[in-house]
Amino acid sequence: MKVVRFTKYRFIAITISLLIIIGGAVGTYLNGGFNLGIDFKAGMTEQVSIKSSSPVDIEEVRAALSGLDAQIQQVGDAEANEFIIKVKQEGNDDNFRDKMREKILSALSSAFGSSNVEERSSNYIGPRFSATLATQSVTLVLIAFLFMLVYVWFRFEFSYSIGAITALFHDTLMVLGIIGLTQLEFTTATIAAVLTIVGYSINDTIVVFDRIRENTTLLKEKPFKDIVNISITETLSRTLITSFTTFIAVAAIYVFATGEIQRFALTLMIGIIVGTYSSIFIASPIMMAIYTRKKKEEETIKEKKAIEAEKRASQEPVKEEKTIDNGTPAGEALVSGKKKVPRSKRKKKK
Repeated sequence: MKVVRFTKYRFIAITISLLIIIGGAVGTYLNGGFNLGIDFKAGMTEQVSIKSSSPVDIEEVRAALSGLDAQIQQVGDAEANEFIIKVKQEGNDDNFRDKMREKILSALSSAFGSSNVEERSSNYIGPRFSATLATQSVTLVLIAFLFMLVYVWFRFEFSYSIGAITALFHDTLMVLGIIGLTQLEFTTATIAAVLTIVGYSINDTIVVFDRIRENTTLLKEKPFKDIVNISITETLSRTLITSFTTFIAVAAIYVFATGEIQRFALTLMIGIIVGTYSSIFIASPIMMAIYTRKKKEEETIKEKKAIEAEKRASQEPVKEEKTIDNGTPAGEALVSGKKKVPRSKRKKKK
């Protein structure tokens, strides 16, 4: 098996990621922020049905409501002639819902006849509720990040968890940057897509980390950088096949769906590409850098302790052996547990 040296390109990959994230942030700022949907901005949603012997084109509805700054979406079959009309609220008009509802129905009645326009539903989201929903969505994403950090930390090591969370932030920021740059509508479906991307990305990353941990035990003689490259190469086919099949399924949803589901699918398609890229070029190199630094610090601490132990051993005084009065060492004076008497003091036998 030919091992691909993915870590060799880590600095190029990180530079590209930073450029895309910064470019997306700047583009979003220049566009005046995200294109928030009614879920995050006060407004109303009106669903109507238009009776007609032939399908009503969505452009006809747009022409009828040209005087309003409305977003129009066709739902169901073309023959059903059902449309969802969304209008954002500017300011704090307490009667916004009633006034706008009357304007929408009046404009459609003028274009298609009052007897042919049927109101199916009418929903209104106030400014306070939309602000609360935005805060809760951000909190939900951060809580998901926190739980994943703890999970990876307990399953692997701290360095692994930092690499995984860095990849998740990378994926989220890149996807949001692309959404803001292209001015795709930001709704609750976008939040659902981001959370789905986060789950998909962490699963892909854990597969690679699992192989790295396994090879760390099996390939102890190899440098850690080589172990990372071998592990990514071994899991590469699984990663690409899974990403490709998932992408095809989501692309089918994007082609055949409309409205919110289509935007959800488009966000997922972007996230699948970004998540696959980050699990190979972002998560593992970041983890490798932190892991290597930690091991070097541990080795430095061990070396310092060994040097200090040698110094203490060299500074200990040598113990002098006690002697008895004739200069004979005390250890030699004891033979079989008896004290040895000098010859000068021995008594002669009579």
